Amino acid sequence: MPLHTRPPDTRPPTTRPLATRVLAVAAGALMLLATALVGTASAHGSTISPPSRNYGCWQRWGGNFQAPEMATQDPMCWQAWQNDPNGMWNWNGLYREGVAGNHQAAIPDGQLCSGGRTGGPRYAAMDTPGAWQAASVNNNFTLTVHDQALHGADYYRVYVSRQGYNPVTAPLRWADLEQVAQTGVIPPGQGTRTNDPALNGVSNSINVSAPGRTGRHVVFTIWQASHMDQSYYWCSDVIFPGGSGPTPTATPTRTPGGPTPTPTRTATPTPTPPRTTPPGTPRACTATYAVTGQWSGGFQGDVRVTAGSGAISGWTVTWTWSNGQSVGSAWGATITSAGSAVTATNVAYNGTLAAGASTTFGFLGSYSGTNTAPTPTCTPT
Repeated sequence: MPLHTRPPDTRPPTTRPLATRVLAVAAGALMLLATALVGTASAHGSTISPPSRNYGCWQRWGGNFQAPEMATQDPMCWQAWQNDPNGMWNWNGLYREGVAGNHQAAIPDGQLCSGGRTGGPRYAAMDTPGAWQAASVNNNFTLTVHDQALHGADYYRVYVSRQGYNPVTAPLRWADLEQVAQTGVIPPGQGTRTNDPALNGVSNSINVSAPGRTGRHVVFTIWQASHMDQSYYWCSDVIFPGGSGPTPTATPTRTPGGPTPTPTRTATPTPTPPRTTPPGTPRACTATYAVTGQWSGGFQGDVRVTAGSGAISGWTVTWTWSNGQSVGSAWGATITSAGSAVTATNVAYNGTLAAGASTTFGFLGSYSGTNTAPTPTCTPT
């Protein structure tokens, strides 16, 4: 929000009173300090239980965000930190202005979790499908949202993904969601105060009922703030009882002075029974390769596998590096290397694809010099 200041003093610095100059220096220092402290004057809010994707990543890794073990213990957060660390430090600022309540027109399919790529690439990694750390909830649960800046709300609107949507393999679309709750007006400052200095605001609880869901799902929340036309968008990952899906085995904790991460690897979903291909239908698949993030000496690669005109029950993707790259860790596929040759095979939950359907897998790699993209080949199994 803009700061309101008096018109500038146009007198030369040497003619201004000493006290004025001292106060100006002190004010400048305080402004720099406020800018450096995430979650103070510029704060807004987020879902904190179940946590939004970027709030959860900040909560688990904000005190150790360069830890290499994040790549294997929490790979979705790793790709998000590598994409843009400010997306986690500014976990409370994922909003758009001037939407005028027309959220579906403002936010395209596949970009819901980033608020339509608000802030450019800052929050883009929130849209990446994958096994995000997820909270276990019942079909009737309480969603907690935190209003850090005491904006109040015209409303909070809560959606839950429909049964059959798989957030591990598919970006979120509006058609994948069902609205399950909406609040009325919440006045600014109303809610439960917190003593947590990292939050320093009020929290409001929303009762949510999502019958018929089992396994992994996404909770999508819209906060229409009251102080101006400012709309916030958050994706939270949950696991409902029954079905299958990766579940966290421990809840990370955060201590004063920074979070102390205790993340754990997630379990692999149980396999889906293979589908059969009608006689005479050729089995085929294609693969496309993309570098979705790159930094000094490292990068993230994503590969999309698409079935041809017939269903497939498994796939293998191969490629050859041309510049000495190597794979460090992967998700959504089992990757092996022999020199410059790389082989990726499906895991249990994403091998079966209907005709024309797609899935993705990703990996973290290293390189030196040039990071030329290879041309992958897909073979159905």
